[in-house]
Amino acid sequence: MSKAHQRRGIDVERNGPAPTVAAALYSGEVMHQRMKPFGHRFHYRVFSLMVDLDRLGEADRLSALFSVNARNLVAFHEKDHSGSAGMGLRSYADGLLAEAGLTLPAARILLVCYPRILGYVFNPISVYYAYDADERLVAMIYEVRNTFGERHTYVCPVGSGEMTSGGLRQSCDKLFHVSPFIPMQMRYHFRMLPPGEEIRWRILETDPEGPLLAATFSGRQEAMTTATLLSLTARIPFLTLKIVAGIHWEALKLWLKGAKYIPRPKAPPPVSIKPQRMTLEAAE
Repeated sequence: MSKAHQRRGIDVERNGPAPTVAAALYSGEVMHQRMKPFGHRFHYRVFSLMVDLDRLGEADRLSALFSVNARNLVAFHEKDHSGSAGMGLRSYADGLLAEAGLTLPAARILLVCYPRILGYVFNPISVYYAYDADERLVAMIYEVRNTFGERHTYVCPVGSGEMTSGGLRQSCDKLFHVSPFIPMQMRYHFRMLPPGEEIRWRILETDPEGPLLAATFSGRQEAMTTATLLSLTARIPFLTLKIVAGIHWEALKLWLKGAKYIPRPKAPPPVSIKPQRMTLEAAE
């Protein structure tokens, strides 16, 4: 890991503007840390894909090893996120944002997610960034999946005071069952450094007594080239299998430590909209 990537406290200005390319890669590390009723921590290397939803055709031509809506070593399929082979992902995202009350369509939307590797993908979370014509971040879409094949999408317009020099600060109630060892009466606190030279996600899950779980992703931007894809897939082979196997392996270790199993409740409606208002969390 480079010295630049090891920096702490990077802010939005030093991180630079959102990438202007059709697609890029972010290589880095995922970390999960459970605080109670016992400690449990793990981390692993990953790489994520960033695509501009208006420039998928251009992204498709960036490398012979990468394809959009077609098979390849590394690929991106719109239907993995829209849920329909007949719906363009930009139209799908526009519909979610309109439902959330955005009166003007976003000037552009960037999606950060895991790509398909040899045809397979699993995205515990995919994050959309919606920008206006002045390159201001106006809304976020957090698309969450569990290993039971279910999905829920949290649509969160950026409210007054939520964007700070250190990044975006948003919160919402947990509505969707993810881990069989974490109850539903929780709240998510998103602390997000938007994509630039680096990208950082920090999701803190709290119960009424305080923090229970922290999950982070930090990555550094790399160009979408054949050489980079070869290097990343060699260093981090079988990315999708690694993620799914890791989820189940860590779940087994939690169970062996005595974590209480929580039955899966009925899935909520597929989309929830956060009201457009300033929150107490944004003012902290």
